[in-house]
Amino acid sequence: MADLANCSRCGKVFVKHLRDVCQDCYKKEEADFQIVYAFLKQQKNREATLMEVVEATGVEETLITKFIKERRLRTSMFPKLGYPCEKCGSTIVTGKLCGNCANEIQQDLTMLKEIEKVNARNKEVESKKEIYYAIDKHRR
Repeated sequence: MADLANCSRCGKVFVKHLRDVCQDCYKKEEADFQIVYAFLKQQKNREATLMEVVEATGVEETLITKFIKERRLRTSMFPKLGYPCEKCGSTIVTGKLCGNCANEIQQDLTMLKEIEKVNARNKEVESKKEIYYAIDKHRR
């Protein structure tokens, strides 16, 4: 079922089906894609970086990144075309984080789980300290 939504580019209200932009902005995006693809299709430009494509075509960096994430521009055909990692800014071709940042976050999560285990164990030990045991001295 179609919903009403605001276009993520121009803010105009439109009926949302598959895209997050209105029909007018979609046409502009398609025209920009054709410009970028025509530039990259030339043999001399296949090794261009993201910033070189932005400078040469005038298309916004975020839009070119969107094309890469949607796999409309394949990094197998254009090896130096990538976008920045959201944490450190190094160039990546898939996902949101580079391998180093993903590993760092994974290590932090593992450490957090270990800390939670230690805290739970300490809490259990603390609760046992409040229990008093009576020893029957007269029992043999």
